[in-house]
Amino acid sequence: MVPLLRRPSTSEGATRVLLLHGLGCKTTVWDSLVDRMPPTAELWEVELPWHGIDSGDWSHIGDQIEPVVCAVEAQPGFDAVVAHSFSAALLLEAYCTGKLAPRPSVLVSAFYRPRPRDFTWHTISHYLNDFHRIFAEALRVGEASRYAERQRMALAVSIRDQVGPYGWMRFFESYLRTPFLDLSGVTAPQLVLTGDSDIAADPSDGRALADGLPDGRFELIEQCGHFPMLEQPEFFARAVSDFFDAAMLPTTRARS
Repeated sequence: MVPLLRRPSTSEGATRVLLLHGLGCKTTVWDSLVDRMPPTAELWEVELPWHGIDSGDWSHIGDQIEPVVCAVEAQPGFDAVVAHSFSAALLLEAYCTGKLAPRPSVLVSAFYRPRPRDFTWHTISHYLNDFHRIFAEALRVGEASRYAERQRMALAVSIRDQVGPYGWMRFFESYLRTPFLDLSGVTAPQLVLTGDSDIAADPSDGRALADGLPDGRFELIEQCGHFPMLEQPEFFARAVSDFFDAAMLPTTRARS
């Protein structure tokens, strides 16, 4: 699991940005963003253990934060991160627990609830019984959009089955831990981007997270679900670019 240079920068003193895909996704989920980012950004990607998914073995190990920490700390060093969904939750937890030094980040479709009582039996039922719908949405707006709806739904169920009960538990455990995260130490600027029609990460999650962060900013993307980088690529790329332009002052850079 080694970060790979996706697109070099043509600008001196470029911002090195690491892209972290979500659960069951591939690095190709960032294609539209890569094509639209300005030359001041040097873009890197990494294939995390929960990509694909080819195997559910990753979920048999209790700590999923470690792969994120290893990726962000890998050479050549990264100034900023863009993380989606499950990986955004793990990145946030790594910041809050001191496993990673916070750096300017875009948390896309992030899962967060500020109070334990915000989780109910209905919450569990929704995420357990409708889990496949998240993958169906990815297929609808991604590479499989040319397939008929019935085919996409069958593929979504197949991906859900590959993630398996352990994979689902790792996802939901990370979500359940969010009320206990100490956000006060995440002093680097954080942009939280959420689609207004997200069936997985409700906009109220993103808004609460941004409100709780010392330097959090929330942006709601209209007519958009759980995959804004695919559904609203122009808006998404502009929001990410503008955020990094404002956030990447010399004192915030992670590199020496």
